[in-house]
Formats: sequence, structure tokens, C-alpha cells
Amino acid sequence: MVKVDKNKCIGCGICAGMCPETFQMDLSGKSEVIKNEVTDCAKKAATDCPVEAISVK
Repeated sequence: MVKVDKNKCIGCGICAGMCPETFQMDLSGKSEVIKNEVTDCAKKAATDCPVEAISVK
């Protein structure tokens, strides 16, 4: 399961840039999950998120 904590997300777009098949930016400028599949890319996005807003389980 891939999840974005919208309260933590600062809208930097790193996750959507590195893993566009899993994340996109919503109308408010925050990240949202579009494909809830745990992949290496999603795990890397979670690791690289500067505010640790992404969780992968």
C-alpha cells in the first residue's frame, strides 16, 4: 500500500517526477497516489521525499 500524508506533503513534486506511474500532483499542488502498487520506484520516492510524507507498506 502506498500512501501520501497530505498534511506533510509540501508539493515539491519529486515523487511524481521520479515515479509518474504511481504519483501525480493534485489540483491543490499536493502529491496523490494514482496506482497503489508497491514498486521499487514507489519505495525510492518514499525514501527521497524531503518531508517523509510517503509511506509504503
